[in-house]
Amino acid sequence: MDMRLELVPLPTADVDRSKQFYVERVGFGLDHDVEPGNGMRVVQLTPPGSACSIVVGVGMSAPDAPRVQNLHLVVDDVEAVRAQLVDRGVEVSAVHDVGGVKYAWFSDPDGNSWALQEIPAHVRASHPG
Repeated sequence: MDMRLELVPLPTADVDRSKQFYVERVGFGLDHDVEPGNGMRVVQLTPPGSACSIVVGVGMSAPDAPRVQNLHLVVDDVEAVRAQLVDRGVEVSAVHDVGGVKYAWFSDPDGNSWALQEIPAHVRASHPG
């Protein structure tokens, strides 16, 4: 039985601010920005190369809902991705090596947090899937 994680809702107090942050600063693709009615708005965004998207919007979750913590974006070169994000105005932590796996962290304007994770090729090869 397949189970695919394809969409993660993130709480936001300002949909336009979140959309701008993820598209212009982080580089996510904009999949949808629709208003299906009843005051609802759905903005779906996808990280480059990812099969999983995020969604922010009005009517998706309460603005004061608990924030999502430590979503992982797996990258080939954490230093290069960090530099790109910093150049785009994202505040990103320094890179930390945790037993050969490298991490850097950032948060969106609502406090949802992300980890950039670089996994060495030999570790990825021993854990397919």
